Formats: sequence, C-alpha cells, structure tokens
Amino acid sequence: MDLSSKIRSLPTSAGVYLYKNAEGEVIYVGKAKNLRSRVASYFHEGRIADAKTGTLVREAVDVDYIVVANNKEALALENHLIKQKQPRFNVLLRDDKTYPYVQLTLGERFPRVYVTRRLRKDGSSYYGPYFPAKLAYRIVDLIHRHFLVPSCKVDLTHFHPRACLQYYIKRCLGPCVEGLTSPEIYQEAVRDVKLFLEGRTTDLSRSLRERMAEAAEAEEYERAAKYRDLISTVEQLQEKQRIAAVEGDDADVFGYHYENDMLAVNLFHVRGGRVLDRREFFWEELPELETEHADSSRAAPDSDPSTSLRAGSQGGMSPSDQLEMQAAGFHPGEFFSALLTQLYIGQPYVPRNIYVPVDFEDREALGDLLSEQLAAAGGRATRVHIEVPQRGDKRALIDLAGNNAKQSYDQRFRVLKPNQKQIQEALQDALGLPEPPKRIECFDISHIQGAETVASMVVWEDGRMKKADYRKFIIRSVDGVDDFASMREVVTRRYKRLQEEKKKNPSLVLLDGGLGQLHAAADALASLEIINQPLAAIAKREEIIYIFGQENEPVVLDHHSPVLHLMQLIRDEAHRFAVTFHRKRRQMRDRSTELMEVPGVGARTTRRLLEHFGSMQAVKQADAAALSAVVTRVQAEGILDHFRGADRADKR
Repeated sequence: MDLSSKIRSLPTSAGVYLYKNAEGEVIYVGKAKNLRSRVASYFHEGRIADAKTGTLVREAVDVDYIVVANNKEALALENHLIKQKQPRFNVLLRDDKTYPYVQLTLGERFPRVYVTRRLRKDGSSYYGPYFPAKLAYRIVDLIHRHFLVPSCKVDLTHFHPRACLQYYIKRCLGPCVEGLTSPEIYQEAVRDVKLFLEGRTTDLSRSLRERMAEAAEAEEYERAAKYRDLISTVEQLQEKQRIAAVEGDDADVFGYHYENDMLAVNLFHVRGGRVLDRREFFWEELPELETEHADSSRAAPDSDPSTSLRAGSQGGMSPSDQLEMQAAGFHPGEFFSALLTQLYIGQPYVPRNIYVPVDFEDREALGDLLSEQLAAAGGRATRVHIEVPQRGDKRALIDLAGNNAKQSYDQRFRVLKPNQKQIQEALQDALGLPEPPKRIECFDISHIQGAETVASMVVWEDGRMKKADYRKFIIRSVDGVDDFASMREVVTRRYKRLQEEKKKNPSLVLLDGGLGQLHAAADALASLEIINQPLAAIAKREEIIYIFGQENEPVVLDHHSPVLHLMQLIRDEAHRFAVTFHRKRRQMRDRSTELMEVPGVGARTTRRLLEHFGSMQAVKQADAAALSAVVTRVQAEGILDHFRGADRADKR
C-alpha cells in the first residue's frame, strides 16, 4: 500500500503518528485528535510548498500510527516515542544541566547515601531534585555528620581490617569493620535518614524523643545526648521549611530569545517564593519542521490572539520582529508544547505552577496529565497550573527570564567569555563536585611501545595553569606497555607524598584517559585510604567525562561548553608536558648510547658531559681543553678520536 492510500485508511480517532524514511528510520513523531485529518494536512498544496514541511514530505515514505483513548494519552505516548526515537524533525530537549537527587541504596546490606543525576530501578530510593545543586551535597553532608550514614565506595560485602578516616572523625558508623557497629544500629540510622529525606520530620522527632527517653532511663547518657542533638537539628530544619512554605508557592518560569535560527531558553526555579536557580537550554539548529498543522501560529482556543506576539520573544523584540520570526518557521506555542512535554512527563516532581510566555493548544490537557502524574507519585491530589500571565508579578518574572535568555544567547552564540567564577560554578555543577574547584591536578602517561615510560602532572589553580607545581615522574615499577599500572604508580606516589607532607588534596583529580585509567587511579587512592576524593577522566576523541562512582552516567558536554573547553585545555597541557618529557628522556637515552661507546666513558661520565655542555652537538664540537675541564685528558682524547673516526666513516 502506497503512502497516499495508507493515509486515507487511517482512523479518525486520537493517536500518535510516526513518519518513516526509506531506511525505515522514524523521522517525525506527532499527536492528533483526528489521525486521518492531521496526517493528510501535511500533503495539502500550500504546506508542501513550505520548504520545511516539504522536506519532511519528500523524505517520508511510510507512516505508522498508534490509537489512544484521549489527548492526554497521546501527549504521554508522543513524549515517550520522541525520547526513544530521537527523530530529527522534532524539537528535541538538549540540556547540559540536570539536577541531582539523593540516592539511598536500600538494596545494600549497609545502605549508603549518594548524590546522583540519574534515576534507576535498582531498589534504591531517590529524593529530589534539589536546586541549587549544592543543596543535595549539603543534605548528604548533614546525613554524614548527624546520622553517620556514609557515601564511600568501599566494598561492604565483606569486612576490612581497619576503618577509614571518616569513622575516626565521627562521620560514619564503620560498617566496613566487624564489631564497630551492628546491623540493628545501622538499620535504625537508615530508617531515620529515610524519614528525614521523605520530609516526615514530625515522625522522626517523635521517634528520636522516645529513644532519648529510653536511653536516659537506662542511664546511657551519652546516647541520650546524641538523640537530643539530633532532635535539635531536625526541629531547626523543620522550622526553616515552615517559613519557606509561608513565603510562597513553587513555580517554574520560562523565557526565551530567538534570533538567526538559534534559540536560548531560560528556566527559573522559584521555590518558597524565591528564585533558587536558573537553567539554560540552547538550540543551534532548530529542526526543519516544528509545526504540526498549517495554522499552528495562531493562539490556542480561548486565549488572547495577540498573546503569542506580545510574548513571542522575551529579549526585547518588537511585534514586527516577532511576526518575521513566525514567518521564518519558528512557532513559539508549538515549541513550548514540545519542551514542557519532554521536560515534565515522567518526572517524579513537578511544581504546582508553570508560567510560560506563550499559549499553546495542549496547555490544559498537559496540565491535567501532570496533575494526575503528581497525584500518582505523591498519593495526594495536587493540581498543576500551566499559565500564560499577562500582567503583574508573574508577568514580570517571565520578562526577567526572557532578559536572562537574551544574555544567555549572547554569551553562547556571540562568544562572550564567561568569568572565572561562572566557569568554576558550572564545572562544579557538571561534575557534581561538593564545592567550586580551586585546584585541579591532571595526570597523563607517555611512552613508545613501553619504552621510557614517564608521567606528567599539571596543575590548574584559581583560573590559570600553575607551572611552578608541575611534576614529572619516571615510571619504575612497570615493564612493557601497561598504562593502567603506570597510572596506579604515579597516583600512589603523588598522594602518598601529600599525606606524608600533610598537605591538602586537590578539588579534583583529572586523568587523560578512559575507564581503565579512572579505576587504576581509584585503586591507588583506595590503597592510601583516601576516600571521597573527586576523580574524573576525560577520554580522547569522544570527549566524554567519566566520574568515579557514576561510571554508568558519563558526562557529555556540549562542544561549546566552557567547562569542556577548560577540561580539554588542562588535559592537553598534561599531554604536552608528558610528551615533551618523554621525548627528552628518549633523546638522552640515544645520546648516552653513543657516548658510552667510547672506551673509558661510563654512565656517570656521560651524564656529567651532557649536563656541562647541554647537548650532544656541543660535546662533538668541543676541543681537548674544553673536554678536559669535565673529564680526564685520556678520556677527552678518546672522545675526540671516537668522533673523528665517526666523521671519516660518514664521509666515505
């Protein structure tokens, strides 16, 4: 059946349709209240003449469809298929920033807490998202200090001979060593953490008070004091949350700026009446098709027809500019429909209010779907309102988000250099570091077929490369080609020395390499009982960043990202320094071989000559008097005779 016949046979019910090209790839996914009418509309004469729609129609050779019960189901299914198929004609959510969750690993014998940015079905409980991102790290740090549940990477399937530093500074119960704690005490701490993360602070306080009374009655005053301090901490946090709840509702506020077929969107997260964080999205090449029907530029039903023009771009554009924008093929309403669908459907948390600058057709249906999703996740009915404010404080927030989107556009597409503080904060967020990095130490290995293996360490500190702290390493314990063992040796030597000198470790240890180098360095740090040291590796060619502890969640940064540029700069400097040192070592080896062919000249004499004259060429050009200043007269004459004989042989 050809495409035209297949379209005529489509049902008139609601559903999702998928256009495919000659290779069978899905190139566009759309939803419709009436499948036959919507799909047929692409082949109307006026739409085929449109360049963007025409491109899709020319490539499409087949169409599949899935019938659903209503428009809400169509929204959810469309979102799932777009994320799964990544069709190039759809608006695809591109996001360099994801917000962290706190993971409680309930599937482990001794559960631990981690900060993660990816949710998995692994038996763990996840709480969040948290923004700003550092809030998640502060919460985990609080859990360490008060509940003594760790975040370490130690293998807890068996006991170890001694505990790490975290136990001795009273930030861990010590489940890694037999006898330091019991499963009952540890599970009690985990139950408290679970109540704390779930926000059930009243239940937690009640339970702690009961245990404090029991401890006091049993005259275990030290344990009772511990419960007393924990109750105080929990109640202080509860009071802060109560104040924030009074200050205002949660909301997400969107603004955007579109220019020259490029788009920047800013999302403000308002929590408790305050803007806590800002999120940026960029599209360098908008898809060739963004409208789902011919009249998609019109405002949604029951809305002010001028809304899409007044709010068409939050960056200072006039209505005439905005009309040109729509004529160029960018339709803000359709764009925000796709963006909000991909951003919120399937997420564990959605704010009660979402403020967007333009109206769109499915706004009410999406609000209903998100309300049902939130109620199902939280077990209570909570209405999600998607609004298009026209005046007042809400409108002012949208204008503020739009002005920031204009700044984001300029910084991204007009190549304005971000300041150092912004880069450090972006690096902290991208890699999930507990604080903005002040010092990064980067390692690389260099050799040729295992010969003259050396390593380099370069240092980035407070915004610049600190050459005074660069270090070179000659690999001593590794024979042949073994980059992983070489990395293990150099990392062990470096941080063992820091321990002996009682110096602070860097904010981040960065490696030039992939997972093998990452795990080798992690083994080295573990052997020194250094835990919770931020550790990452940046792989060549793919430019993927692997972070120890979340190897299955590699960080893939946009090629324009200043964070990626910084890490590439540090990595490339480490590579340059290692290669330069290796080349020098190899040249010294070759020169040493030639000098040591002279009778009476050994390794020590060779080293003295090269250090004195600086190069092999200078040694060759030196006369007997100059050579005699370093070696004996007999050795000097032997060297002169050797090179004269070599010159005569070359002339033949």
